[in-house]
Amino acid sequence: QVQLVESGGGLVQPGESLRLSCVTSGVIFSIYDISWHRQSPGHERELVATITAGGRENTRDDNRFTISRENTENTAYLQINSLKVEDTATYYCSARRRGNEYWGQGTQVTVFS
Repeated sequence: QVQLVESGGGLVQPGESLRLSCVTSGVIFSIYDISWHRQSPGHERELVATITAGGRENTRDDNRFTISRENTENTAYLQINSLKVEDTATYYCSARRRGNEYWGQGTQVTVFS
């Protein structure tokens, strides 16, 4: 059974940082491309960052976001610095390979001023 479990979200103030984690099981983590997405109420889900199985990173045009992975821990991370109110959303990770994609349940990030 494939599972992706996100954690690390929370209630923070503008300017603070968070590191989100995505722990996977049931797949060979190292061969999957991992992505982080987010969705806020009334908006469509949007892609935030992807890191390929080979380690190539592709992040939205915003240097506050950094994606990384640790294959020995079956875990991917999303570092978010200088958080803004508009970053408030549920953040999801996904694992994709050859047309198969698995999703986690998400972790909530709320930035309040």
